[in-house]
Amino acid sequence: MVKRLTGTVLAAIGAALLVPVVTPVKATGVPALSHVFVIVMENHAYGEIIGSSSAPYINSLAAKGGLATSYTATTHPSLPNYLALTGASTFGITSDCTTCWVNATNVADKVESAGKSWKAYQESMPSACFVGDSGSYAQKHDPFIYYNDVRTNTSRCQSHVVPYTQLATDLASASTTPNYTFITPNVCNDMHDCAVSTGDSWLQQQVPTILNSAAFTTQPSLLAVIWDEDDSSAGNQVPAILVGSGITAGLRSSRGYNHYSLLATIEVGLGLGTLTTNDAGAATMTDFFGASTPSPSPSPGWSTLGGVTTSDPTA
Repeated sequence: MVKRLTGTVLAAIGAALLVPVVTPVKATGVPALSHVFVIVMENHAYGEIIGSSSAPYINSLAAKGGLATSYTATTHPSLPNYLALTGASTFGITSDCTTCWVNATNVADKVESAGKSWKAYQESMPSACFVGDSGSYAQKHDPFIYYNDVRTNTSRCQSHVVPYTQLATDLASASTTPNYTFITPNVCNDMHDCAVSTGDSWLQQQVPTILNSAAFTTQPSLLAVIWDEDDSSAGNQVPAILVGSGITAGLRSSRGYNHYSLLATIEVGLGLGTLTTNDAGAATMTDFFGASTPSPSPSPGWSTLGGVTTSDPTA
């Protein structure tokens, strides 16, 4: 009887060794986000900002969050980059034209379709949904005005494309903070016309308001500070800084990301669909959130028991 039981037990163990076993791997990637803030600065290459003594706050922000060290803009000049960030395409636009309207689905449409909210805050914009240039407000840095389904819908446009001064009011509570926020400083504070130090000072004054807001401190949130393009000196490599939920302080990623990658990351975080093959095919910035490549499952005929991988000698 003992011999019979022993044989049965050994047979069962032997059978177990032949069954493929998958070791659980912790799921990682872009987390679900309640709020995303995008701030777009202007016309400076990576090396002109990162490590620069003229940008102490920006460099401290990069240390607080994650920095993409091989991030590139899409093209030159400004406008097509802003369209890429919000529409996943340059739509064939190759200049900073002011009446080259775009009839295409954009990220704002996707946000609304998902039942979420959005606003574009434009510094020095004279009035909501203003069309054209005015003082230090440049229309070419305001992509949502170019989308026909935003600009020509007056009520929609006036309630969503607003002067930057509205942001402080909206940040007063998490419920009034949009799920998707796009921020454009004026042409001095974004470094387009003024010095790096000017833009750095502006960010130092404005970013803490976002980071200390009810939305950012109580709900999963992401802030991205990026540059639309470089000054044609460095192959369009620009800084991209991400701060927020799940991002390890001081993280550096050398992966080849671009504007479509950032858009794709936002789409995943907010639960949106993609817009074109550009964002659909772009690599999401998962490594900023601690993602790693899952371990492959053992091949058939292999089993992991007690941390030891054994093989089926007959396989």
